Amino acid sequence: MTARIIMKLKVASARLTTPAVLHLRLIHPQRPELPAWDPGAHVDLRLPDGRVRQYSLCGDPADRSGYEIAVKHENAGRGGSSWAHANLRLGAVAHVSAPRNNFPLVESAREHILIGGGIGVTPFVAMARRLAAQGAGFVLHDCAPSAEQAPLLDELRAVCGGRLREWFSSNGRRFDPAEIGPPRDGAHVYACGPQRLLDAVRDSLSAACWPEAQVHSEVFQATLDENFKPEPFDARIASTGAVLHVPADRSLLQVLRDHGFATASSCELGVCGTCTCGYRDGVVIHRDVVLPVASRQDRMTPCVSRARVGVTLDL
Repeated sequence: MTARIIMKLKVASARLTTPAVLHLRLIHPQRPELPAWDPGAHVDLRLPDGRVRQYSLCGDPADRSGYEIAVKHENAGRGGSSWAHANLRLGAVAHVSAPRNNFPLVESAREHILIGGGIGVTPFVAMARRLAAQGAGFVLHDCAPSAEQAPLLDELRAVCGGRLREWFSSNGRRFDPAEIGPPRDGAHVYACGPQRLLDAVRDSLSAACWPEAQVHSEVFQATLDENFKPEPFDARIASTGAVLHVPADRSLLQVLRDHGFATASSCELGVCGTCTCGYRDGVVIHRDVVLPVASRQDRMTPCVSRARVGVTLDL
């Protein structure tokens, strides 16, 4: 749970790739190179009031001279995109974290099926660049209301060529997850976009008996469950034996900090993975959207996840 480096980066270019999506290139004012990253990585954008928003990197992973992100203006959002559109102009300074990757490519895969909905296509620009450079097998399904509302479409067309499938509802073309076909060895599916798209993809692949390990998705929205009622539980620290009580109205992350644990965090919504920690036993109620199923056997996100009765933390 190490802290992430925060850099003051300068906006080197800012343009609208659609009427609602701002495409930014960020560079360091003094250093020629930024920390390396792999396709699927995201950065934190820290707003002046302390809020944090996550954005996928959509540039070329081989180009370390700058980071590229795309910010969709969400009228009904939490204010982060409005601030970015209003303030991140040419020459402005943005506080940006070092990259973190919760959505990596499976390097051993023989076939990559990428499905992006709207602004969810951003991580696939970098993935497509890497896969094209490697000569790997892939196809990218780009879903949007129209070509005019499809973020980074020119870049995708240039990188993907004939491997790009455009699904624009204005043309009467809607993506059907059945297009993916049956499961096959070496094939991996990656999806990012609106929840309805992710649900449709997962439901279709589940019905077709695709193994969970071959299906990957990423979202930057917290889990919404109005019926969830948090209950108190105890957290035992494996290294010391200390037992910390977590009340119903407080998170495990808050209690850890109260007891001197310098626990790094970012979104505190269960979407970024910064605060994840290990646990040894206990029934954990996973409420994040970042940990894959395999990792949930021994890792949890203390900002939103809880436990029934008790849990032993690997701290």
